[in-house]
Amino acid sequence: MATTTSITTTYAGEFAGKYISAALLSASTIENGGVEVKPNIKFKEVIKKIATNDILKNATCDFDATSTVTLTERILQPEEFQVNLQLCKKDFRSDWEAVQMGYSAFDSLPPSFADFLISHVAAKVAQKNEQNIWAGVNANAGEFAGFVALMTADSDVVDVASPASGGITAANVIAELGKLRDAIPDAVYGAEDFAIYIPLNVKKAYIAAQAALGYANLYHDGVTGLNFEGIPLFVANGLTSSYMVGAQKSNLFFGTGLLSDHNEVKVIDMSDIDGSQNVRVVMRMTAGVQYGIGSDIVLYTPGA
Repeated sequence: MATTTSITTTYAGEFAGKYISAALLSASTIENGGVEVKPNIKFKEVIKKIATNDILKNATCDFDATSTVTLTERILQPEEFQVNLQLCKKDFRSDWEAVQMGYSAFDSLPPSFADFLISHVAAKVAQKNEQNIWAGVNANAGEFAGFVALMTADSDVVDVASPASGGITAANVIAELGKLRDAIPDAVYGAEDFAIYIPLNVKKAYIAAQAALGYANLYHDGVTGLNFEGIPLFVANGLTSSYMVGAQKSNLFFGTGLLSDHNEVKVIDMSDIDGSQNVRVVMRMTAGVQYGIGSDIVLYTPGA
């Protein structure tokens, strides 16, 4: 059965040669370097964690073991995903772009539409990956467990739960960011790659709050970008509204098989295979996230 296709077009002057789709979220967390990307994982990868107690002791003449070393691990196991669409070329013959399909009964999908479809599918996958990285729920089809789900289930992660209802607004954003700041472990506060990951609504609220205070040029220092009291703010488009995460980039991992899989869209004309008039659009990739040390992470959960 073909994917339901609805074609509504009108001819108004010369065809511009391209299609326009609604603006899509990009996979900003990956594209802007918000996590460590681990490619070439065929099945799973073990992330080793090491913990020690106080290692500096008073000196003696003999060798005396001065500490305990505990090795633990977390598993990064990307899951398999796919895109399968099927279009019938017959649906396009009545369209004003039909001439691009050729005049033979053995025609093909309009080239400009095929180009658009490839770009659109790849962009939609990037958008879904961005959402999955932060807010994915493993039980949902097309999703893997995102950072928020993993952190919520981990007692080692430092939790900051806000009693404020209605989420983060321009009126409370500075105070709520302050709560997260106060909960940052001393061991990672000020680390070079430490940042507070925020969703779009928090970015908007923070800029509005700064502008209202007359600090319109101080929330962005022109060098490191958006920051809160010197702590970089990383805008993660996929993070759920009003949630925030404080973490080091080097402690957050995105795993996959081949990175190129996320950009490869196959358009398969089935006429030479099964004699049908169908065209299939296929993508396959693997994806998953994991972090290393939970006690170095702060998860801010908004009030109901």
